[in-house]
Amino acid sequence: MSQNSPSTAEGAAATAAATAQAAVEERLTGNVLRSFQDCANPRLKQLMESLVTHLHAFIRDVRLTEKEWDAAIAFLTAAGHITDDKRQEFILLSDVLGASMQTINVNNAAYKDATEATVFGPFFVDDAPEIPRGGDIAGGAAGEPCWIEGTVRDTDGNPVSGARIEVWEADEDGFYDVQYTDGRVAGRAHLFSDTDGNYNFWGLTPTPYPIPHDGPVGKMLEATGRSPMRASHLHFMVTAPGLRTLVTHIFVTGDKLLKYDTVFGVKESLIKDFVPQPAGTPTPDGRELGNDVWARARFDIVLAPATA
Repeated sequence: MSQNSPSTAEGAAATAAATAQAAVEERLTGNVLRSFQDCANPRLKQLMESLVTHLHAFIRDVRLTEKEWDAAIAFLTAAGHITDDKRQEFILLSDVLGASMQTINVNNAAYKDATEATVFGPFFVDDAPEIPRGGDIAGGAAGEPCWIEGTVRDTDGNPVSGARIEVWEADEDGFYDVQYTDGRVAGRAHLFSDTDGNYNFWGLTPTPYPIPHDGPVGKMLEATGRSPMRASHLHFMVTAPGLRTLVTHIFVTGDKLLKYDTVFGVKESLIKDFVPQPAGTPTPDGRELGNDVWARARFDIVLAPATA
């Protein structure tokens, strides 16, 4: 077959067309990157340039269609419409894509034996009521009573006195107080560690529940064959002067969802024993529970230095 045969010519033409197309695409990326060259904020410039580089690379890699682009815009618009002061669909989106957890990993580097951090979640509320040590965060929320106790220390083993411990959780039906419409405050509170770093409180034994999946994020999970379920957990945020703020939660040993948590928040070190206590077992503080069964768990918290 001669070098000038139709097949050879067609192949050369296709190669030339592909090269020209690649040049068009690369030229656009370069033009967008150069548009940020006068940005006075170095960090913002870095963020925007990296975002454009990766976004354009994704579009070119998957050869994104205009129909798919339209669908993505519609998805983000719907996420905006359903978001309000009690529901943050974009946090849910970040969570289920692992972006929240990866951001946590990047910003909470391992330091000695400091307690590991995990996702914040969309249901934290400022100004949760204060309870004394030994108080009850349930506030009437339904569920099995659970006694939680532990210490707060720094990575040198010193007790942290007066650490603020925020705790919040869902009820036995899988709902946080803000998901109800009656204005209730339940399943959340804050307390402080004592002079020896000790803390304890009554809460509810955590149970699994789905993230809100009646919106665009839920539809995405359904379309991709993923479950909206979260492993059973109890949230903590712990703050103290000079120490790194810890946002974390603890999980229940034996929960079948530990490997399938939809926001990828489970870490081995955060899985704790929630030990069932038969009805009639004396409680640590003498609380009368009648014939109710209850559980108890221990979570010792270690805070890294603020500069770690």
